[in-house]
Amino acid sequence: MNIYVGNLSFSTTEEGLRGLFEQSGQVDTVTIIQDRVTGRSRGFGFVEMPNDSDAQAAIDALDGNDFDGRNLKVNQAKERADRDPRGGGGRRDSGGYDSNRSGGDEGNAVSGAEDAEDTNKAGDSGFGSGLDDD
Repeated sequence: MNIYVGNLSFSTTEEGLRGLFEQSGQVDTVTIIQDRVTGRSRGFGFVEMPNDSDAQAAIDALDGNDFDGRNLKVNQAKERADRDPRGGGGRRDSGGYDSNRSGGDEGNAVSGAEDAEDTNKAGDSGFGSGLDDD
C-alpha cells in the first residue's frame, strides 16, 4: 500500500521516516518530495509498505502524532490524476496582450466621434485660443 505522509518537518530525512514506519512492519520505499529548484523538502512524502494490514496499522498509529516537532497527516495515498503532458498549469488565455482589448466600453469610440462631429457642426472646433481677434 502506498501511504501519503504530510506536514513533515523540513529536517525530516527519508531514513528517519523509514525507521518510524518500520515500527509497524516492512517498508519497501520511502520518498520525501523535494522542490526541483531549491532541493528543499516540500513537507510531504510517500511510504510504500507491501503488507496492507501493516500499512493500515501504521496509518492508524501515526496519523496526528508528533514527529520531528510536527503533527503528521498520514493516510492511504490517492492515485495520481492524469496530468497534462505539456506540464505547466493554469489557464492558457490569461496574461499577456489580447488583440480584442478595447480599453473600456466598446461603444465609446463611436459615440465620442459623433460628439466631435456635433461640436464641429456648431462652428466650434474646440481648439479656440480664448483670445479675441482684434
